[in-house]
Formats: sequence, structure tokens, C-alpha cells
Amino acid sequence: MKKFGSLLLVSVFAGAITLGAYKLFLEKPNYAVIQQENGAKMITSSYTPTSAKGSGINEVDFTMAAQNTVNAVVHVKNVTVSKGPSSIMEYFYGYSGSQTPQVGTGSGVIISQDGYIVTNNHVISNADQLQVTLNNNKTYNAELIGTDPNSDIALIKINVDRQLPYLAFGDSDNTKIGEWVLAVGNPFNLTSTVTAGIVSAKARALASLDQSFIQTDAAVNPGNSGGALVNTNGDLIGINTAITSQTGSYVGYSFAVPSNIAKKVVEDIMEYGNVQKGILGINTVPMNSPYAVENGINEIDGVYIAGIEEDSGAFDADLKEGDIIKNIDNVEIHKFADLIGYISSKRPGDELLVTVLRGEERMEFPVMLKERQTIIIPVLGFEVKNLTEDEKKTFKTKKGVKIIGVPETYRNYGFEGKVLLSFGDEEINNIQDAKNKFGKISRYDRASITMLNKKGEKERLIIQ
Repeated sequence: MKKFGSLLLVSVFAGAITLGAYKLFLEKPNYAVIQQENGAKMITSSYTPTSAKGSGINEVDFTMAAQNTVNAVVHVKNVTVSKGPSSIMEYFYGYSGSQTPQVGTGSGVIISQDGYIVTNNHVISNADQLQVTLNNNKTYNAELIGTDPNSDIALIKINVDRQLPYLAFGDSDNTKIGEWVLAVGNPFNLTSTVTAGIVSAKARALASLDQSFIQTDAAVNPGNSGGALVNTNGDLIGINTAITSQTGSYVGYSFAVPSNIAKKVVEDIMEYGNVQKGILGINTVPMNSPYAVENGINEIDGVYIAGIEEDSGAFDADLKEGDIIKNIDNVEIHKFADLIGYISSKRPGDELLVTVLRGEERMEFPVMLKERQTIIIPVLGFEVKNLTEDEKKTFKTKKGVKIIGVPETYRNYGFEGKVLLSFGDEEINNIQDAKNKFGKISRYDRASITMLNKKGEKERLIIQ
């Protein structure tokens, strides 16, 4: 019994020594200095508890966002009938008139209870028939309402006799790098597929598209195009659009059109029938070009103004060549993709507060966005501009667009300076009208255009 008591005392004594050594040498308190009213200082200490559970994916609930999204994402089928020669024999012995249907698939997002659906332009491009299959396997024929190839956004509609589940547009400007997101679509015809990832970057530029994208690492594959990118609240923050891959399948990068841009395009199509695109009226220097490298422009944090277009908002606001755009409406601008991403969500007539660095001085200018006055029309590649009031009087016309540039192929035909009046039997009112009409031509179609020369004479040209 005495032996047991001795062992107990030794154990208690050893434990006390160990605890005291830990308190004295290993445990480090966090000290706080408190200033009392009488001026005396009192030092207190507190210990910060350490949790074995870290913050991460286990604390994020994807289930509600996924459940709310899958029913609002649809499967889009594009049926295109090829009207050209389908075999080598038809090239030699003539086109027999056979028609070969080709089927492409993608995704879309229901954005209203009455059946409006946003998708990618490349999903529905050149479609002879569009079909939409809902998550409940019901299939409807769809009507194309409008499209914008520049942003790769299109609006289609199905007629239904009941209210549909839909997604509301979120504010993509509030999206943060590192935020969890879900990509929902129909990759490889696997309907209602949900993948998770994070926002890898914002305002990402792709060489093939003059657009600003949200980059994520959520798995996106062929068939996902036009589907939804949502945050954990289920808000639609992007339309999945592209991947960069040498194999054609997902390798870790995917890109979505920000919801603020997609929403603006959809609203323009519904209200105006086309996209209202406002421009600042500045010219920039391509990054990594010899001029940019030699003059240190690549190292600039912001957008360097290399030139100002006359009669533009930038011209009227007195922006200067050499100014560096740092902010627009208090949104930081680090590169051109930031600039184009923000302006793409605005319209002609909107006024922006542009902050520039001019030398060492930081200056602010209110700038009114104006409508683009020139555009290159599809197929022909003519550069055309809207007519001024003086030009309308000179050519004695109220409609049409003036041809100010042509590709090398047409350089010797004398098209420059003429007014393009109509496409087939349809009058051309402005540059957007011209772009939309010529955008409908396929390589097998024949069409006629009517032009007005400087003498006031009409000329007709057949194109094929």
C-alpha cells in the first residue's frame, strides 16, 4: 500500500512538472494592452483556441443550388440540313439535290416562366430546326428570337402551357476569385450533369473572341455550351461557352460569358431586336506587339490610349492619347479585358466616369458612350459606316450604309464610296441592319445587293 502511494505521488509530481514546463516554455499567450481611464496600462493575455476542422469544401452545400438549377437547364438540339454536294461524285457530275441532316447538341438556360431560353450562338448557328428537351424529358420546337455572334449569346423561345422553372441573373461583377461555382449542362448528351469548381480568374480574354470571360476549373465538355454557371446560392453568374484544349475535351480550363453581359444582350434583343453596343471611341495597342514591348506598354497597369476616334464619347470628353485608364465607375481596370467586359454591359447613351492617369496626375472624365459608326459585314467583308446627314443629302437617300473599305479581292471593282441600299428585297437602314442581313447568307446561297454610286445611279450585283 505504501509502495502504491509512493508511485501515485511520483506520478502527480511528474505531471505537475510537465504541465508547468509546457506553460512556461511552449504555450505562447496573445497579449493585449488595454489603456485605462487613469492612464495606467494593464496587460492581459488570452489564448487562441485551435480547431481541428478547417474551412473548405466540407462546409459548402452544393445540393440546393444543384437542385434549383438542373430543372432550369435544357438540352438544345440543332438540326441543320446540308444543301451542298455531299460526295465527291456530286462535285464531278453535278449536285443531285440530296439533303443531309446534321445534328448538333448543346445546352440552354430558362430565364423566364413563359419559355425564354438563353444559350450560345454557336449552339444554334445555321439551324433549320431547333428542339429543346426539358429535364422532365418533354420536347418542344424552339423559335430563334435573336442572336449576337460577338458575345456568342442567343435567345430562343418555346411555347408552353404551364409556368417553367427558371434562373434569375446574378451580378457577375460581384463574383470573387476562389468562389465555389457549379457548371450545369448536357456534356456528351448526358443530361442534367452538375460539376463543381472555383472561379479561377475574371476578365479573361481569349484570342479567338473579342470578349471578357469568367474562367473556372469546373469540368465543361462538348454539350455544356450554353449551360448555366451558378454560385452556391443558385444565382446565374455566367453562360458556359468555351474550353481551351488540344483534344477537344476538358483539361482544366473552362470559360463562361459573365451574366451581366448575357443579361444585357438578352434585354437588347427583346427590346430592340438587336444588340445596342456602346463604345468609348479609343484605340489601344495590342499587348506583346513590338511597339508595346519597345515602349514599355506591356508593363502598364491599366489600358493605354493610343488614339482617339473623332466624334466619339472619348473625343467629346477630351481624353488624350497617352492617357492610361485606371478606373471606370470605380471598377478597377488592369487590362483591356477588364475594359471591354465592363463596357459590354452598357449601352449607347450611358455615361461612365472614367479615371485616367495623365502623366503623374490622376483625372476623372464623364464619358458618354456612343453607337459604333463602322462595322465589317459578314461574307463580303466590306467595312461600312452609317450615313451622316450631309451624305444623305449628297446621295439623296434616307437609308443605306456607305462602303468605306473592301478586302483585297474586291479592291479593283470600285465599291468604295458607294452606298449599300438593300440586300435582296430588304432595305438596309444602318450598319447593324447590314450585319444581321448578311449574317444569314450561307456559302451556297445566291443573293443580290443594290448600291448607289456617286452619280445617284443604282447598281445591282449578284453574289454567290
